[in-house]
Amino acid sequence: MDDRFQYLLLMAGCLAITLPLEWVLRARVYRQPRRLVLAVLPVVLIFSAWDILGIKRGHWSYSAQYTTGILLPFGMPLEELVFFVVIPICGLLTYTSVGTVLAWWRARRRVDA
Repeated sequence: MDDRFQYLLLMAGCLAITLPLEWVLRARVYRQPRRLVLAVLPVVLIFSAWDILGIKRGHWSYSAQYTTGILLPFGMPLEELVFFVVIPICGLLTYTSVGTVLAWWRARRRVDA
């Protein structure tokens, strides 16, 4: 396997692991695209700006061995933008799913009581 795609493969794995939550636990994150965009867009904008600033100031860099080498404007690696989109989506799926499970659990406790 080419090491340059490890970061992107990791992001794909995160999506693949949390995607079933959309159906199994009825997270309905993808079924509400407007809400999804409104939740993810601020994260993407704020953290992209922070990342670009860190890169420009030399505070951090990215391994050419584990990234594709595709740079977005201002020198931000493509993988960073993907990270800023994927991880909040996975977080929303997980958070919503936990809420669903807790609601089921509370309902079950009421029935059993």
